[in-house]
Amino acid sequence: MDSIGKRGAVRSTPAQLKELRSLRVAVIHPDDGDGRLLTQQLQRIGCIVQAFWPPVNSLPETIDIVFVAVRPEILGLQLDWTDREDPPTVIAVVNYENPTIVEAVLALKATAVLSSPVRSFGLMSVLVVAREAHKENRSVHRRLRKVEAKLLGVRQLADAKAILMKTHCLSETEAYDLIREQAMSKRVTTEEIAAAIVHASEVLSLGMKKIEK
Repeated sequence: MDSIGKRGAVRSTPAQLKELRSLRVAVIHPDDGDGRLLTQQLQRIGCIVQAFWPPVNSLPETIDIVFVAVRPEILGLQLDWTDREDPPTVIAVVNYENPTIVEAVLALKATAVLSSPVRSFGLMSVLVVAREAHKENRSVHRRLRKVEAKLLGVRQLADAKAILMKTHCLSETEAYDLIREQAMSKRVTTEEIAAAIVHASEVLSLGMKKIEK
């Protein structure tokens, strides 16, 4: 075997495949041929599998991936685990297609679809691709939330400066320096001080309106 072949023979397993052996998987599927094959194949891959049917509204917080058979029994159910702050990866299992089924798959926020009858071939690829897509989606969501929080802080800081400038006849620089001094003395961020100033101003304004009435 040449050097290239030797290097190929000892190539390390990708991290995504190694992760599969530690994943906790929920299989929400009838106890039929597809359900049993799916559970058995996932166990062969090394996943820790729990099977559920009929569909359940709640799942253990430790579940990483959920395979869901999109059947009439699941349509219209309020599934709490789909609305978690950090929901599990969802893979829909469908045995036919129509607008209702497609709508249900979208409502589940599935990152992949597995067609029925289930085959062992391709299951690992679906797992890896769905998991990586889910991670990327969550990463984008977290970055978006940080940007939104930053923009809110900038807006509140501008509002707080305007309030101080109007109520205390300060320049913009003086208003900002006052906010920064308060933040340093209280050991919090300037955004937190700004938010407190805006909130206090809103409360005071609401109180004045009630008095005027």
